[in-house]
Amino acid sequence: MDKKSTDSGIEIKPLYTQQDRTAGKEELPGEFPYTRGVQADMYRGRLWTMRQYAGFSTAEESNKRYHYLLKQGVSGLSVAFDLPTQIGYDSDHPLSEGEVGKVGVAIDSIDDMQRLFNGIQLENVSTSMTINATGYILLSLYVALAREQGADLGKITGTIQNDILKEYAARGTYIYPPKPSMRIITDIFEWCSNELPKWNTISISGYHIREAGSSAVQEIAFTLANGKAYVQAALEKGLDINVFGKRLSFFFNAHNNLFEEVAKFRAARRMWAKMMKDLGATDPKAMMLRFHTQTGGSTLTAQQPHNNISRVTIQTLSAVLGGTQSLHTNGYDEALSLPTEEAARIALRTQQVVAYESGVADTVDPLAGSYFVEALTDEVESKAWELINRIDAMGGSVSAIEQGFIQDEIARSAYNYQRGIETGGKVIVGVNKFTSTEKSDTPILRVDDSIRTVQADRLKALREQRDATKAKACLEQVAIAAKEGSNLMPPVITAVENRCSLGEIADELRKVFGEYK
Repeated sequence: MDKKSTDSGIEIKPLYTQQDRTAGKEELPGEFPYTRGVQADMYRGRLWTMRQYAGFSTAEESNKRYHYLLKQGVSGLSVAFDLPTQIGYDSDHPLSEGEVGKVGVAIDSIDDMQRLFNGIQLENVSTSMTINATGYILLSLYVALAREQGADLGKITGTIQNDILKEYAARGTYIYPPKPSMRIITDIFEWCSNELPKWNTISISGYHIREAGSSAVQEIAFTLANGKAYVQAALEKGLDINVFGKRLSFFFNAHNNLFEEVAKFRAARRMWAKMMKDLGATDPKAMMLRFHTQTGGSTLTAQQPHNNISRVTIQTLSAVLGGTQSLHTNGYDEALSLPTEEAARIALRTQQVVAYESGVADTVDPLAGSYFVEALTDEVESKAWELINRIDAMGGSVSAIEQGFIQDEIARSAYNYQRGIETGGKVIVGVNKFTSTEKSDTPILRVDDSIRTVQADRLKALREQRDATKAKACLEQVAIAAKEGSNLMPPVITAVENRCSLGEIADELRKVFGEYK
């Protein structure tokens, strides 16, 4: 009989029986170590938050998409930012050329933030922002807008990704060196604990680690190791793990191997609960791993793109069966371009069909007790601990990244996966098997290069109309806080309220902290 294994290399037996289960593991949802879910009633109490990741072109264009998605039934917004915004350059910076509004929305100032959320009350919507190196600026812009709207900051909910360690290891949109970057993150933890109590201050992301080519086991091992580094940095700052621990969240990928993905989510919850307990958490909520899931962008194919609807459905099931708290489903056309409205609607409808028609949300952790799933959960956990122990022996995630260990492990996994496709050992329908010579007629959403001119004109007007003396003084206060080590959030919020641009604020910290090469 041919050997079968998961994408992480875990061998799959032809048959699983009661003997494959670890004895003495009768666990309940809502109870430590939360293998079966963080709530006792899970989706019987409330469905997961249905998000659609969107952002492109100008703030007005993205705002139209948000209003469209809200009408279609999304329960939370999820903002994609363009590359210049992610790495701290204004749209009129020379390095922004060719990238403005392309992979997300261009946000240069408080004026753009007002346009982005025009007609949307921030008190009434949960917003997730995929932003890391400039996360402190985008959060400041969001807070400034909430204040303008007269919102109660105690009611504002949402998440900033704010996970810089995976940028060094897997994605590349970092600005500052690791040490000052970690300091910015702990400043956000500290400020939000006091001022924005319902905000998730970080979304520790395995998604981009997986997109870079890691296996499922590597995804949770490297993500949880990064999470441990953030917790240790916050503890060194004197923060209370039982306070900031409740506002930590995670962001995982969902791929096509249904059972391995479910096992991965279950194992991750169990591992994080044990890790937080070992680090000193005593409040049950500070030990709970709450996570957002996005279906796997790297699994989508440009060939026969409608096949991606089936892939996204399987991935949606894995996330829901694995107990996700919120979910974004990718558009079938995303291997070709940003999703069209039709593709975004089908992606959202996929979640809604699973939620309301499939029955998988009717009972908590429906795959629990499966000999296969329970054994696979144990195997995934065991292999992930092996990797975490190696990282700990190197001095933790920051040291492991500096030594290139995590990057090398991901690269090796990506190479082996690609080799499997090229040799035919790994079947991708429509790519290396069941191929077609027919041309795809899938419509493509294109973003016009003229957007950079629009944004540059707006920046020019902003600088001419604001109080230049006040803006200069605000930027000086940001630099002083960076040098002195005081919390950066208050001066940055004041700076954006006085219409300093994102690039200007990022540059102040570049002068103090330098750039990571």
